[in-house]
Amino acid sequence: MASFPCSIVVVCLAVSLLLASSMVPCAANFNQGFDITWGDGRGKMFNGDELLTLSLDKTSGSGFQSKNQYLFGKIDMQLKLVPGNSAGTVTAYYLSSQGSTHDEIDFEFLGNSSGDPYTLHTNVYSQGKGEREQQFCLWFDPSADFHTYSILWNPKSIVFSVDGIPVREFRNMESIGIPYPKNQPMRLYSSIWNADDWATRGGLVKTDWTQAPFTTSYRNFRAEACVWFSPGSTSCGSLESGYNTWRSLELGAVGQQRLRWVQNNHMIYNYCTDTKRFPHGFPPECKV
Repeated sequence: MASFPCSIVVVCLAVSLLLASSMVPCAANFNQGFDITWGDGRGKMFNGDELLTLSLDKTSGSGFQSKNQYLFGKIDMQLKLVPGNSAGTVTAYYLSSQGSTHDEIDFEFLGNSSGDPYTLHTNVYSQGKGEREQQFCLWFDPSADFHTYSILWNPKSIVFSVDGIPVREFRNMESIGIPYPKNQPMRLYSSIWNADDWATRGGLVKTDWTQAPFTTSYRNFRAEACVWFSPGSTSCGSLESGYNTWRSLELGAVGQQRLRWVQNNHMIYNYCTDTKRFPHGFPPECKV
């Protein structure tokens, strides 16, 4: 799907408590929690494994994945994206299971020409079906400093947040026949790669390899989650019993207001309003 260009918008936000309750996440350094899986040395760890970088050049990109698989959780990571002219590049940060009927929860950051905002691309797959894209213009320069990108995934809903501000919610709508990710454990992945056939202005702006290597940095991974051991066995015990704060989290009134504000002011694409793509009617979840 082609990306939609952002116009520059600068907004100051006072970040307040957005969720109905709070949590205290656990930290893990990258060597303990992740494996760099590809890139032939383009993925590196620094500062006692508290900082990880992934790089892309004309030969290859790079990526990593979590050692653990999770079945529900609250995942936070701080990213600082490629600065300057990053047109054509994509940094992906997502949860995913395996197989043709996989589940997936995606953040993707689509590169830009110098001076243009990044496009934040989101998607949700359940049982192999995706095509649920929403895109946003970020209200800050994500390459100037680290910002926190969070995925809350529990039996009730999936919430995408940026610096604690919810940008998207995908609710469990199994009651109307919409599959929901709830049975397949997922690893956390991230990668940087070349996608200049579509990533920037629908592929009109190509990667400028004289600017390579392109580097994204990561720090302060946090996860409060059920670590998957085997079918029916997780670090949370029975998935049908017990209490975990993040498992009961929902957007409160303030969170819903912030979500509407972001979607009204910073959303640039919503599959649920794309009549050209769905001329015979929108997917059923769009009607809720």
